[in-house]
Amino acid sequence: MDDDQGADSVRFVSGFLLGAIVGAGIALLAAPEDGSRARRRIRRVAGELKESAGDQWDDLAADVKEKVDEAVRGARERFLLNRGT
Repeated sequence: MDDDQGADSVRFVSGFLLGAIVGAGIALLAAPEDGSRARRRIRRVAGELKESAGDQWDDLAADVKEKVDEAVRGARERFLLNRGT
């Protein structure tokens, strides 16, 4: 069950990021402004999206690490209990 939840989280974050990138690109291309200004704006938005994606990826990685640590602790406890009997 936890594996399914992790996979769902990865799919959600990936889909969200892809949608954000596509939406921002369309909005920037549809905006009526000159080329150099549009390019500066695209660079700025791309930088913000990259930073946001990095933050979300870090959060997801921390969640996954926490789940793995919990699973290892649980397995270790079960092993020690079974070994003692």
